[in-house]
Amino acid sequence: MTLRFKLAALVLGATLGFSAPVMAQQPVNPTASSVQEQQLLDALKPGETISGRISIPDARAADLEKPSNKTWMGFNLGVSDRVMGVALVGTALALLVFFMVKGRLAIEAGRSGRTITRFNIFERTVHWTMATSFIVLALSGINVAVGRYIVMPWLGYEAFGSLTYLGKLAHNYLAWPFMLCVVITFVMWVRHNIPNRLDLRWLKEGGGLLVKGKHPPAKKFNAGQKIVFWGVVVGGGLVSASGLLLMFPWFLNSATDWQLAQIAHALIASGMMAMILGHIYIGTVGTEGALDAMTSGQVDVNWAEQHHSLWLEEELARGAVQRRGPGGEVTPAE
Repeated sequence: MTLRFKLAALVLGATLGFSAPVMAQQPVNPTASSVQEQQLLDALKPGETISGRISIPDARAADLEKPSNKTWMGFNLGVSDRVMGVALVGTALALLVFFMVKGRLAIEAGRSGRTITRFNIFERTVHWTMATSFIVLALSGINVAVGRYIVMPWLGYEAFGSLTYLGKLAHNYLAWPFMLCVVITFVMWVRHNIPNRLDLRWLKEGGGLLVKGKHPPAKKFNAGQKIVFWGVVVGGGLVSASGLLLMFPWFLNSATDWQLAQIAHALIASGMMAMILGHIYIGTVGTEGALDAMTSGQVDVNWAEQHHSLWLEEELARGAVQRRGPGGEVTPAE
């Protein structure tokens, strides 16, 4: 019995020893019932999305990977950021060259000492509210776009992160007074900014820059100012609409729509920033007496005669300012 038992045990052990490797070599795929390799390959096609499973109502939250996002990211880094840089740096250089060639546009007849109201306190308040909010919006937007290349290297990761977070909060909250002021500006000044034949003459004569001492007539707003007005109204409206879609993405149908809104927001904002740089230059260092219109609200009569002669005549006709006679004496306006 002992011998037979030992032989049986030896045969059983050998059988198990040979069969174990064979069993270990059997392929086992624990996820075969849920994901196939071809499914993953199909999901990597442009426009497709790899999604998981969720229990919340927003089905888009299940998206895990969207290969087409690389195209959007590449456009942002390769196009949008460069467009913004070229728009800002190019405009600044152009203004610098213009200033070096032309210098500051002076009041050719000198200051008369008499002033006329150009903008009232309400108009100036709306203007400065819109201007300051736009500047913060522009700076915070530039920081999001290119701050990682310019600001972060010398400010450091932590400080840059804090600055960007505060900028994002300011961007979201100051967007509301900016949008409100765009609407008020439109209602307040649209009647003065309807294009007319005078604008063609103003543009043809280069706004008085082509021939010294010759200035085309203009009413309250000349053609250049009308371009800025409609640029702010239309551009501000579009940048506001795209910004609202970014803030409230559930109004969009897909992530692709959000990406398109983000691209439109960046490109329109770049154009507006370039335009406003020119507006700031003309209204400050570029033109003598122009800034007075938005600080005290009063402009010199000779400045008004030089840049807005038809508007000055309208103001004189209604007695807003007194005329001067041939000898320089003050005479009542008729």
